[in-house]
Amino acid sequence: MLVLFKDNIKGSVFMMGCMAAYASNDALMKLVFLQLGFFQAIFLRGLVTILLLSIIVILRHEFHFRISARNKIMLALRTIGEIGATFCFLGALAHMPLANATAIMQSVPLVITLAAAIFLGETVGWRRWLSILIGFVGVLMIVRPGMEEFNVWSLLTLLAVVLVVLRDLATRELTAEASASFTSLIAAIVLTIMSLLLLPVSDWNPLILESFSLLTGAAGILIFGYLFSIMAMRVGEISFISPFRYSILLFSIFFGAVIFDEYPDTWTLIGSAIIITTGLYTIHRENRHRLGNATSG
Repeated sequence: MLVLFKDNIKGSVFMMGCMAAYASNDALMKLVFLQLGFFQAIFLRGLVTILLLSIIVILRHEFHFRISARNKIMLALRTIGEIGATFCFLGALAHMPLANATAIMQSVPLVITLAAAIFLGETVGWRRWLSILIGFVGVLMIVRPGMEEFNVWSLLTLLAVVLVVLRDLATRELTAEASASFTSLIAAIVLTIMSLLLLPVSDWNPLILESFSLLTGAAGILIFGYLFSIMAMRVGEISFISPFRYSILLFSIFFGAVIFDEYPDTWTLIGSAIIITTGLYTIHRENRHRLGNATSG
């Protein structure tokens, strides 16, 4: 019991480290967009990310040039979701407060549950349906359609949520043949190529030392986030560790306030609290459902 407790603590620390890294990456990219063109920044960050991920994949001997036809399809869907979500989220992030964009993204677990019920035929009880509905009310509190705060960037963030769900559902269907680091490398390569092709429609500004440092830092921190996420999933219980994903919202509020002088309003805070509460409840119900299936099996 003591060992499991220690593992859970380690896992939660790793998960919070992962979320801190992701929030830091978002803040750094938001700074980069003030100096470089949109696709220029993503392209240059991609080059550094590919280099670092390639080193990890080589060291872990996880290069796979032969994968099954089904995995190829799932890998393609995952990559499409990853690329689309990156473009949509970062595009929105460049024009809206960091905390607002991050808060909307926290609805992903709710949408995954909804999509799994609709497309994968997973059983969802009335409590989780109610939780999903209430969670979407929280999203509407942040987006506020029909109000001055509602704009195309809010829609882009919502589209990013849908694309992240596509990515995560496709990831669920991948077998162990396609490792996490290898699939991340594939996504990084395709994302970088797409950014390169879209460079003509983006500004290209001189790369000064500050911009290069921010980009390198963003790519490096992103890799740390990836490594922390792997370590978090390898120790402790997922049911204990998963709720700590929501710590990213606290980090985003902190970075938004300190770096960009952005402070979430009352509606955003209330909406965020609703999303987090319903998300935690959904995780709790899914864990109980999974435990019940394991016991009956």
